[in-house]
Amino acid sequence: MNIESIGIIGAGAWGTALAHAIAGAGNHTVLWAHEPTVADSINQRHENQLFLPNIPLNPGIRATSVLEEAVDSDVIFLVTPAQFLRGVTERLASFLSGDVPIVICSKGIEQKTGALMSEVTLETLGGRNIAVLSGPTFATEVAAGSPTAITLAAKDPDFGDAIIKAIGTQTFRPYQSDDVVGAEIGGAVKNVLAIACGIAEGKKFGENARAALITRGLAEMARLNLAKGGRAETIMGLSGLGDLSLTCTSPQSRNYSLGIALGKGKDLEAVTGKRSSVAEGVFSAAAVSTLAAKLRIDMPISESINSVVNHGAQVEEVIASLLSRQFRWETDDRR
Repeated sequence: MNIESIGIIGAGAWGTALAHAIAGAGNHTVLWAHEPTVADSINQRHENQLFLPNIPLNPGIRATSVLEEAVDSDVIFLVTPAQFLRGVTERLASFLSGDVPIVICSKGIEQKTGALMSEVTLETLGGRNIAVLSGPTFATEVAAGSPTAITLAAKDPDFGDAIIKAIGTQTFRPYQSDDVVGAEIGGAVKNVLAIACGIAEGKKFGENARAALITRGLAEMARLNLAKGGRAETIMGLSGLGDLSLTCTSPQSRNYSLGIALGKGKDLEAVTGKRSSVAEGVFSAAAVSTLAAKLRIDMPISESINSVVNHGAQVEEVIASLLSRQFRWETDDRR
């Protein structure tokens, strides 16, 4: 498969940074922005002033607010917020060719249905080659050219190899996998766990507590992944442990910083109302909890975060409940 042109759907911080990296790898790059003002800013100033300000972008990027213009490409990268992916792909279905492959870069689980992003895409766009790009990627660092490693998961190894050859550079380094489900689960659950770690930071619980949350959160992630048909080793890779450790330790993470605010006693709506970008963990917390219940998976940390951000539970009560849980074997095969 020869890839020379790439269309990127979604011009938030991550979509813009990804377009910058992909254009830098020598690809003809078209970036679709929902907001015409964002497209104008990228085309005229070579900067996304709304979502990625003060970072110069590759002048080869062509931005558009007309969706049809972005899909005249060899491959389409979907980088919309997870809860908006279905609406965008339903629009794409009316004019996107049936053989154009898709790379999913949105991290999350659909709140209403509990569907993974690959499941939404296959449902709305039909059978085609699909890959998932996921891993520890702060947009500002990718756009600045800082060394970054990421997982590219595709069932078809030839398709995965073609994507890596097209977008990989010395500083943007995709590692190939065929575990699409595992890459998606890691990218979705880590946002929920980042809120938990942020709350612990806001409460000044210390580094021991954060290490415990990351480790026990990783166990929750692995249980859900195995139940959905993914492989355990994927959770120990870039799209699992790598993304989790990044998101749970830096205020650059929207979800971690949200958790810090909640831990300090701030109101959820007051915090989210001031932001131009989405803290996906709020939506994924509900979806993860619903999916865990459906699959009969024990995910107490994720369920606790869902009770706080979606059901009005008090942070102090949730913490007390977690700390009063019965002691148990660390590994799931010993009950």
